[in-house]
Amino acid sequence: MKKIIYNRFDKKLIAKLPVAAFGGRIITVISPEETRKAVDYLLSFPLLGIDTETRPSFKKGKQNIVSLLQVSSEDTCVLFRLNHTGMTEHIVRLLEDTKVPKVGLSLHDDILSLQRRKSFTPGNFIDLQHLVKEIGIEDMSLQKLYANLFQQKISKGQQLSNWEADVLTDKQKSYAATDAWACIMLYKEFLNLKSSGNFSLEVVEEENPVGNDVKENGQSN
Repeated sequence: MKKIIYNRFDKKLIAKLPVAAFGGRIITVISPEETRKAVDYLLSFPLLGIDTETRPSFKKGKQNIVSLLQVSSEDTCVLFRLNHTGMTEHIVRLLEDTKVPKVGLSLHDDILSLQRRKSFTPGNFIDLQHLVKEIGIEDMSLQKLYANLFQQKISKGQQLSNWEADVLTDKQKSYAATDAWACIMLYKEFLNLKSSGNFSLEVVEEENPVGNDVKENGQSN
């Protein structure tokens, strides 16, 4: 049976879907010295998901600097607390690596926010927003994409929490890891659907289209 996907997924339906969450190991890196080992480990995987988080600013015109970089394999996610580690040479090495594909969403925004911390030349990055258009999907937010392809909900409850807190809560860690891991799942499913052609695209007309979710103050979707 072919999988049914939609060019636009009705946001009202997302609340009724079962929640998807990363179930693997989460490693939090706080000290600069820990970044070398963490980066070596991550670069041993064939594919990585990537995302960032920034403390929200509720003052007009003020934008905080990115404070968290989350990089995940299918079973392990590393949270680099950039407000503690800074952009070490090893984190830059990870971002400039050209061998291991790093999949994300709206990567232009993430890369710019990271470059505000330290200049680097982006390596092998794959942006899901560019790919899904190839199979007719118009939605660009992570939550809508995941609901569309997997009929599951990615919770956004922690998006506006304090990412510069002394200690991240378990909910924050799970949220951050899920966003990075979900990019891998979406990428693999996209490749599967594109290569097999085993899907049917249903076109939903929208009289008053709502703009796609965007990153506010450098935050991830």
